[in-house]
Amino acid sequence: MWEEELNKVLIVEGTSDKRKVESIIREPLEIICTNGTLSLTRLDELVDSLYDKDVYILVDADEAGEKLRGLFKREFPEAQHLYIDKMYREVANAPTYHLASILLSANIDVDARFIPI
Repeated sequence: MWEEELNKVLIVEGTSDKRKVESIIREPLEIICTNGTLSLTRLDELVDSLYDKDVYILVDADEAGEKLRGLFKREFPEAQHLYIDKMYREVANAPTYHLASILLSANIDVDARFIPI
């Protein structure tokens, strides 16, 4: 059971996004920060290293996030894309209950305190 969970990877843009997600999840999950940009070389390395893992992309609902999402759609079409509501614009600014719902819908275990009733 744990082996499957350890194979989950979430890709976010920044460290504030990572901290926000870490405060919500309840399972071992690797979280990778792109720091907003990725060179094609780094993207290729990342795709190669994630070949056999369940990969989730959670980026901001802004121009930079959509550009990054587009790169992943082209280079890593197997990844599952998670979307925040555009009204929040940034993952770090989205309410925890909103992020918890998004993560839960992707079968990522979240702290029950953040699940809206």
